[in-house]
Amino acid sequence: MSKLANPPNLQNLRIVLVRSRNPLNIGAAARAMSNFGAFHLRVVAPYEKAFREAVSAVGAAPLLAEAEELDSVADATRDCSLVVGTTAMGHRELQHELYALEEAAKKIRKALASGRLAILFGSEKTGLSNHDLSHCHFLLRIPTREEHRSMNLAQAVAIVVYEISRGAVTVESKSKLSSDAADMESVNRIATVLLESLHASAYIHRRSAATAEEKLRRMLRRFELSSADAEVLLGMLRKILRKLKSG
Repeated sequence: MSKLANPPNLQNLRIVLVRSRNPLNIGAAARAMSNFGAFHLRVVAPYEKAFREAVSAVGAAPLLAEAEELDSVADATRDCSLVVGTTAMGHRELQHELYALEEAAKKIRKALASGRLAILFGSEKTGLSNHDLSHCHFLLRIPTREEHRSMNLAQAVAIVVYEISRGAVTVESKSKLSSDAADMESVNRIATVLLESLHASAYIHRRSAATAEEKLRRMLRRFELSSADAEVLLGMLRKILRKLKSG
């Protein structure tokens, strides 16, 4: 079997499996990641806790053993500056920009050169929920036959990581970057304070709070804040919130 001519540096890539139901799929996904040089796996609320023993992780047992297990998508993406969701589309109404895999891979390779990036894969049964997708900057889909859009989870991971690995990635030093993108932990702090401010000002009705939170999360990701701008904005919002509470 031939090797990739220019193995890319995927050290900034995080593959995140959300509510996976079959431990064999998690093991096979780990194997596919190892095939193409991606070594950071995160698992959110897996249905089967014994996934680390999956026999399908042929040659990737260390990767599976070191996989991070987290309780939420927010926790799994907090140190990433870009989050990409995967979807088969179906008949759902999407609130994000959607790219075919080849085009999305170009954007991902470029982003990997300057910071950590997470790609989310949903449950084999239900995919990613709207709440999960609200943590994403954009979405990608693997082009398939319209009559048969769904794919096995591990196969989807393999195809996506392979496509990303086809182009070499050079990780630049921080000093060479024109702008250091804010990580999602910073963006989530902004969302928390802004949401609290909107509640304090009676802008948000209790019955629409969940929907408003998802809309706010998507909007903040579209801003593509730098880390410096995120800190300034957070300071502003905290000041506004203190005024609202004291008034």
